[in-house]
Amino acid sequence: MANNNTTTADDGSSSSVQQVNDRIIIVQLMNAIFIYIICLLIFTFFKKDTFLSNTRYVFFAHTLLADCLYLIMTNNLLLLTYFSVTVPAAVCVVFCVLLSELTFVTPLTLTAMSLERYVAICMPLRHGELSTVRRAIHCILLIHSISAIQPIIIVSIFFASVPLGFYTQYKLCSAEMFIAHKWQRHLRSAIGQFYFLVMSITIVFTYARIISVAKEASDNKKSLSKGRKTVILHAIQLFLCLIQLWCPFMEAAILPINLKLYINVRFFDYIVFILAPRCLCPLVYGLRDEKFFLAIKYYVFFGVNKNISPILVDNLITGHMKT
Repeated sequence: MANNNTTTADDGSSSSVQQVNDRIIIVQLMNAIFIYIICLLIFTFFKKDTFLSNTRYVFFAHTLLADCLYLIMTNNLLLLTYFSVTVPAAVCVVFCVLLSELTFVTPLTLTAMSLERYVAICMPLRHGELSTVRRAIHCILLIHSISAIQPIIIVSIFFASVPLGFYTQYKLCSAEMFIAHKWQRHLRSAIGQFYFLVMSITIVFTYARIISVAKEASDNKKSLSKGRKTVILHAIQLFLCLIQLWCPFMEAAILPINLKLYINVRFFDYIVFILAPRCLCPLVYGLRDEKFFLAIKYYVFFGVNKNISPILVDNLITGHMKT
């Protein structure tokens, strides 16, 4: 009887380990595919001067770079946790600060892109003046400054709470390691919810204004409809990104109740609220955008398709830009 129970327990343990292994393999494959697509889009952006001089595509490239770095860093953190690899606490501090900043970079950039669409559709006469590459770069610097507020506050409190000897110790790297006091979780939540509120109001405002202009305007319906759909897709992606800010609190509440449920929820959160939003951006602007799609068709075949010449691609893209 004891042997049967032992066998059953071993089978259950083996099944759980196999399930975790399968999930790790799935995540690695998904990451590899998404990072390849993102790198292809980044390469396409830098190969065409027309994209480099357009504010919308500068924001797009910035989002791609941030998402690519974010996916690589989160995947590395996942593998370190899975294989129980410890690192010096000082290294983990730098790693988690960068990761925490990148968590906010994507939703803030999406908000800036929605505002750019608002200016283009609702203030077309001032679009050329307000939407310049120089202003876009200044906006990107501002985005990184705002994104760094939360991690700097959390890490500053952490520095004041632990002795210097802590930073030479080897730890399993996790963002939760920097929570020295329970009230820090509430502070982190408050900052995240404030960002969520401001960005949500901005998205709703831009969408409402575009809808209003679309109803009043009698010409260029196609452009207005496209701008409206773009803002909706931004809103969906932004919503998924911002839910990610609440995931640690939901996971922390589930952990004491059921470990298996905690593992399943964490895997679900990683796929839906970390991977999915970072993959929507290439679909929104890369594969959905006609200009990028024209350039990608040339580069994805490494220029061997004689029906798609670089001159034809340049002419078609320039033509689309003018229209």
